[in-house]
Amino acid sequence: MSLRDFSLYHMESLKSWSLLHEYIILLMIFTTVSKGSACEAPSNPECFRRTADESVYRCEWSMKNTTERDVTFHFYIQKVKVRIINTTWFKINEKQLLKNRPVNISVEAHIGNSSCTSTRRSVVLSHTVKYEAPKHISMSWLKNNLSLSWTASEEHPAAAEILLRRDAHRTESWEKKTTNTTSDTLKYHVLVVNLSKDSAYQVQIRHRPTKALNPLWSDWSPVVIVPAELEQKPEVTMTTTLLNGTRNVTLSWKRMPNAVMYSLSDTQSSKGCPCKKNRDPINMTETTYTTFVSYSAVNISVIGRNAAGSSPPAILQLPAVPAAELKICENTLLKEKLKKKTCLELYELQDGDLRPRSVSVTDIKDYVRYLYFEHRCHGSKPWTVKMCLVYQKEGVPLRKPQDFIAFSETHTSAHLSWKAIPSADQRGFLTHYSLCSVKVSSQDERKECHNISASVMKYRLGNLTPRAKYNVSLVGVTGVGEGPEATVTVNTLPEKPVNVWWSLCLLFLFFILTTMCTCILKRIKGKILPAVPTPVISDFNLDQPMSQDFLERKENVHKLTLLQLHPEGKDKERGDSRMSGGSSDECFSPGSNEEALRGSRGRKKTDMEQLDNEIEMLIYRNGLVFDVKRDSL
Repeated sequence: MSLRDFSLYHMESLKSWSLLHEYIILLMIFTTVSKGSACEAPSNPECFRRTADESVYRCEWSMKNTTERDVTFHFYIQKVKVRIINTTWFKINEKQLLKNRPVNISVEAHIGNSSCTSTRRSVVLSHTVKYEAPKHISMSWLKNNLSLSWTASEEHPAAAEILLRRDAHRTESWEKKTTNTTSDTLKYHVLVVNLSKDSAYQVQIRHRPTKALNPLWSDWSPVVIVPAELEQKPEVTMTTTLLNGTRNVTLSWKRMPNAVMYSLSDTQSSKGCPCKKNRDPINMTETTYTTFVSYSAVNISVIGRNAAGSSPPAILQLPAVPAAELKICENTLLKEKLKKKTCLELYELQDGDLRPRSVSVTDIKDYVRYLYFEHRCHGSKPWTVKMCLVYQKEGVPLRKPQDFIAFSETHTSAHLSWKAIPSADQRGFLTHYSLCSVKVSSQDERKECHNISASVMKYRLGNLTPRAKYNVSLVGVTGVGEGPEATVTVNTLPEKPVNVWWSLCLLFLFFILTTMCTCILKRIKGKILPAVPTPVISDFNLDQPMSQDFLERKENVHKLTLLQLHPEGKDKERGDSRMSGGSSDECFSPGSNEEALRGSRGRKKTDMEQLDNEIEMLIYRNGLVFDVKRDSL
């Protein structure tokens, strides 16, 4: 081969190798480009502070459609690699940053042998603030307006966006409301108006600062449920069982539709008397509760709760156990050191106050009456071991008995009445009232005093002198002494003489009554026991022998026999005829009677008027003769 041919061959070979090299380089370029196309660029990074005063910055970005776990990121500030990390965020101190002038920031993602870079972004880091998502969201209803509050990021107010939709209609689109918050040192507050308090809502919140030059919206809060408002208080029933020194109280109520739990508290447990303190309310989901309380007054409250707030409290007032008769305390523990499971309760008593005011043992005053309770804790149950009335120090009454009056005076007595001294003015226990009276007419009269029970409000003052004047005084007495006196004047009436006219009237009335009674008794006696007339017995001869026939003969009774009397001449003739031998039987025979009657009928009326004698009629009945006058006929 000639030199010229060898050169030509060699030159062809070099051309072929150069072409092959170019092909390899192009293949490598294409391979690299193809691999780089599989890496999706990250989002533009954001670097910010959580508050305007914070010195630590947080940088964040995101990558979509990436399932690789071995992705690494290179973060660049002004083309200077700052950090190599495998998360989509990192924190950096402001000392490592140029924070007061614009800087370019970017992030480069590496997946295997490929990489991709986000676009560069120019920011002033010190101007950028992004709050955390709202936390500890609380809510409450104010009529048809919803009040929302959450933890404040800064003292300055913030702008807020709120997404709302009804919980019962979750397929509906969200309603967005943008507003500015009001703030205090701890909370942001916002009011969403024109909602329905009877419906539950889903709520999401995000906020951003208003004072930063480059504010960023925070992330959305988790979805919270705002329940409907609890407008009604629980309907609670209470049953109390009185035990020896304690009371078993059982509460039950109806379950409320929108309530999640119930809170119970009582004034006795919150004070820790006498058992362990339980200042926080008891939260429970059940609808019954049983507890033990002492004999002193206790208030128990039941409240329904949900996330939107609480219902009005149902307050049950359990008054102190009424004692049949409160006694005066003989000894107390007011000045002694109390044991661990012993406590005292004092209530200041006031007139007309059914719920006395509770006071501390260290706040009791002199001359004030207190209701004293002594409690002890047995088996986690409060027990009342003493209940009585007490004064820390007694005094004399400040006021006199009220409305002291006298009434119904007689010539020897008078009635007195008054009202008790108010307990606030007694300043001690009344032992009795002292009632004194003195006659005004004479200075030598002694004052007479009587001790009257403190529970008595009326008294009869006797043994007074007629037509006299008395000064009567009344004072209340305690163990220390007497208080002011109330006075009244009593004037007795004059003694009245016996009324003579009344005596005469009474005597006359007695006479009339006795006369009437005598007449009435005689009439009754005449009807019941008529008078027996004296029998008329004809003359008979004692010497005449009494034969058996005469004794056995029965008397013939004539029903009516009339005997007419004539003048003296005729009487003589009649007598002569009798004496001449006429028998007496003829005069009384029936025939003679008939003739006499016929003769008398035939006489003239003038003859009858001239007769001065009475016509008598003799009636015989079984041997007795009755006289009947003409007038009675």
